[in-house]
Amino acid sequence: MQIVQGNSGIAEEEISWNISIFVYRTNMRRSVPLSEGHIVSSKGAPQSVGRIFAILDSLAGYSGGISLAELAVKTSAPKTSLVGLLAGLIAENYLLRDEAGRYSLGPAFISLAMRATAGKELIKLAQPIMTELMEATGESVVIGALAPDEELAQYLAKVESGNPIRYTVTIGERRALFCTAMGKALLAGFDDDRLEKYLKSVDRRKFTPTTITSQKELRREMAAIREQGIARTINERIAGASGISVPIFSGDGEVVAGILIAGPSDRMKDNAEKNEKLLREAGVNITRLTGGRPQGTEN
Repeated sequence: MQIVQGNSGIAEEEISWNISIFVYRTNMRRSVPLSEGHIVSSKGAPQSVGRIFAILDSLAGYSGGISLAELAVKTSAPKTSLVGLLAGLIAENYLLRDEAGRYSLGPAFISLAMRATAGKELIKLAQPIMTELMEATGESVVIGALAPDEELAQYLAKVESGNPIRYTVTIGERRALFCTAMGKALLAGFDDDRLEKYLKSVDRRKFTPTTITSQKELRREMAAIREQGIARTINERIAGASGISVPIFSGDGEVVAGILIAGPSDRMKDNAEKNEKLLREAGVNITRLTGGRPQGTEN
């Protein structure tokens, strides 16, 4: 994150596609580590990777599951080569195996697919609101969510300010939760146990003299964000840059993403009241458009 001079630009379709591919590949790398013994295909990729995709593709069309023998036929792979891959996918809950020995897609894979699809829809639906918010505030607008494999905020889409001096981020960039406005909006959505685990395990380094690193202060700040519905940072991650962020909620009231306004600290301070009002409205509108339930409502 930085304050820069330059031209703004948006590539919505490319962003959505890259998010889905990135999330998918990241999770697959964690699930099935590759060893030196894996064969490399003619396309340059380890053969086991191709077989994993072939397994998933085969299972996608069979809700009742497939036997090992059937998978071997459909993937054109020896049963002995599939056993280890299947075991690894089962261990990570990407696949299930029933008492009859039939394999089907597991909850981890289904959840992953739903997140990827939801990410595309969120960005598509939010883009006009983000553009309007940028035009109304004159500051850069960013949408982000928790990274799929780490307790970090990941930036998914942006509409940059037209100001010569503005706040900018790179799509796909990850930042710590405890010291960024986007991160704090997401962190405040953690339940108490998860929040405590995070605070006790994360390396809370001081990026600037005003970075809040105390567990006690961060707990107090999370309580305030939950009550007020907005997260604020002033010169915490980068001196001279400040941000405000509100959560985007799912249908069951869980925080699934956040929307951020950020810019030079002096300008953000001068327009704080107006920016916060507009940001809150944008957060509620995006939540409703994506089928979510805004904070404080029953349905």
